Amino acid sequence: MVLETKRLLVALALGASLAHTPGPLRGQEQTDSVRVELARMRARIDSLEAMVRRLEQAGRPAEAGDALAELRRAAEAAGREGAPVDTAGARTPATFTGRQRSLQALNPEISANVDVFGHLNTDDANEHNFVPREFEFSFQASLDPYSRARIFVAHHAAGPELIPFEEGDGHGHEEGAEGGFEVEEGYVEWVGLPGGLGLKLGKFNQRFGTLNRWHAHALPFQSHSLPHIAFMGEESLAQTGASVGWLVPVHGLGTYELTGELTQSSNAPLFGEAADLSFLGHLNAFYELGRSTDLDLGVSWLRGDFEEEGVELAERNLYGVEGSFTWRPPERALYRGFVLRGGAMLLDGLVPHEEEPEEEEEEEDRALGVWSAAELRLSQRWLVGARLDWTENPEDPHETAWLFSPTLTWWQSEWVRLRLEYDLLGRNFPDDDEGRLWLQVTFAMGPHKHETY
Repeated sequence: MVLETKRLLVALALGASLAHTPGPLRGQEQTDSVRVELARMRARIDSLEAMVRRLEQAGRPAEAGDALAELRRAAEAAGREGAPVDTAGARTPATFTGRQRSLQALNPEISANVDVFGHLNTDDANEHNFVPREFEFSFQASLDPYSRARIFVAHHAAGPELIPFEEGDGHGHEEGAEGGFEVEEGYVEWVGLPGGLGLKLGKFNQRFGTLNRWHAHALPFQSHSLPHIAFMGEESLAQTGASVGWLVPVHGLGTYELTGELTQSSNAPLFGEAADLSFLGHLNAFYELGRSTDLDLGVSWLRGDFEEEGVELAERNLYGVEGSFTWRPPERALYRGFVLRGGAMLLDGLVPHEEEPEEEEEEEDRALGVWSAAELRLSQRWLVGARLDWTENPEDPHETAWLFSPTLTWWQSEWVRLRLEYDLLGRNFPDDDEGRLWLQVTFAMGPHKHETY
């Protein structure tokens, strides 16, 4: 069969050559023409013989002992067929790239935020002039297409804090604790669940308003508001538990988000030594008033029990209302803008003092606090702002304190910020005022900077 194929191919080649042979020639011209045709015929016959040999090899059954050799030849042939051909016709070896995920891609995104203060007390110029308040390290990663995790570890240094009512240095500030490392937040979060739901498990800054979720280095001032400090402490309200958020499917009338959180009570100013469950509910509404303006409103409710040695178990409720108005023209958002924020807090269920008469407990069962803040962007780097706070003492509502703070902020870049702030704190017990000047330097390293989500 193979031999007949070979003869047929040779005959076809001869026929094709003879068909192209010129007519009768004379002398040397005829001899040269024949030589040329013979050379063409030899080339075609060599090509046909090589093709016949390949056909013979392909048609020969493989022996049992030659199975490995056949596999090697097949692999070499497949490699030659798949290899790219250069301009000269020679084949270049194929390059294979592994598609497995590199180990470095599995590492979380690591960032660091540093908050350092230069401090001057008008009553004592040598008191804690420099305070490295916080060194925060964050680790964030998307675990899979459905969930992500965040961990924030911070080192707090000892230094003066704004404490309007507690005993400290006698001027509304106390020296602070020894400092040390603390896990501020650590949670896993599922986003994009069916029905517009989101789930968060772990320790997290709770959804009592918007500013409570911001870390200290991201605040528009050097501390939280006076009501926040008086009712919840200097740090954000952060407890361990579960948080469920629902994006309400309402279209055309704003955007609404409903949040419910069930956590273990661990905030000492609010719950003392209690370790029972506390519940938080929050409703947030966002309205776009125009191309340049928007309005954000929120109401919050926190319920838990207060427990302390020598004090009966008491139910406590903390209510909050918060809003912000933002003006930021899209064409000049980097150079112009204005933000006005404000809110109020009401603490219901104060712990009565043993020396107070029982008839006064009913009318002194609540403490109120209000705060406001404004910030105006003058250029891409310069901003001016001011805040005005007033609050009652949750331990004794007859005592009140107020705070006025103008600020001047310069953004060297989105990673470095310098802020000059003057705090004027006044109280009605005794009736005196205190002034402090702060130079706050905040810088960030890594992909996550001063988040204000």
